[in-house]
Amino acid sequence: MSEAPRKRLLGLDALRGIAVFLMIEQHLGVWLWRGPGPGGRMADYPGLLVFNALGGGAAPAFVTLAGIGASLLASKRERPDRTLALRGIAILGFGYLLSALTPSWFSWQSWFVLHLMGLGMLLTPALRRLPTAALLGLGLAILAATGWLQAALEVPLRLDNPYMAGRSRISPPNWTALRIAVVEGQFPIFPWFSFYLAGLACGRWIAEDRLRHVATLAGSMLAIGLLGITLRSLLPATLGSALGRTTALTVPFFPASPTLTALLLGAVLLGIAAVMGWDRWRPLTDNNLLVTLGRASLTLLIVHVWLFREATRPIGVWQALNIGEAFAVISGFVAIAAVGSRFWQQIDYRYGAEWLLRKLAP
Repeated sequence: MSEAPRKRLLGLDALRGIAVFLMIEQHLGVWLWRGPGPGGRMADYPGLLVFNALGGGAAPAFVTLAGIGASLLASKRERPDRTLALRGIAILGFGYLLSALTPSWFSWQSWFVLHLMGLGMLLTPALRRLPTAALLGLGLAILAATGWLQAALEVPLRLDNPYMAGRSRISPPNWTALRIAVVEGQFPIFPWFSFYLAGLACGRWIAEDRLRHVATLAGSMLAIGLLGITLRSLLPATLGSALGRTTALTVPFFPASPTLTALLLGAVLLGIAAVMGWDRWRPLTDNNLLVTLGRASLTLLIVHVWLFREATRPIGVWQALNIGEAFAVISGFVAIAAVGSRFWQQIDYRYGAEWLLRKLAP
């Protein structure tokens, strides 16, 4: 007798678990460690650099997985539009709640990963009616327009937190919140909405068990990124021009160039294809710690940002620890989160953000 198919794709939960782990370790590494000593350099800490680089893929992965989740929800229900719209509004609400809880980082004008995910879900009732080729074409159009838009609006070549919160002396005085959401925030629509659109397409392929299409799209995006790198070497351009912005490889990615975005999207999609393929080959279980972490990822995202951006300041921990102490705190928090999520699963993550989301949009 064949085994009954599982109702939930646990590979996606595990991917969320990986993403929230990478986000936590990257954030806490920056927020707790006091930095190199006198005469030191970041290059002297290769392990921290690698962790930081891996953490850069966490938020892009969350956005892509949100698109996949919305696509799967739409494929399983006859009338999903109301649920999708309500969840979009709720996630936008979580985004503005996080902004209110974290005034040291955000303002009401900020546009972070939750805002982008909420907008995507709110628009999915319309987007899900487009053919897959149109979704991918729209994503490519967003990438192609990003460099031109950044140049036309004279977006600074480096964006800092005060600017992206609309509090900097040089922040644009007009249409500030709209500009931040469209092109000048942490994760603005241009270019990051392309990740959500790719997720919508990949969700359809995952529902049809065509993982090779996900891998093919990953390879295509990596090829586009390599093309951008080649153009940068063959066609030197001023940094502020549309071509210069399109082919830039600025790290951190504020603002993100289309070339860097394509490379990141390719890497994220490769990771998704790999984990989903592993889950198909050796099925994950409900009590896998990555799975339970992933099912509490929205709560952990909100809690860790508030806890370590705001609550650590009064007790003198903010950017005050040596590297050993910082790693100990990171390890301890991740361990508590992982074990706690395992026990929390037994009561269906009651009173967490995911539980509230299901109540608001069943």
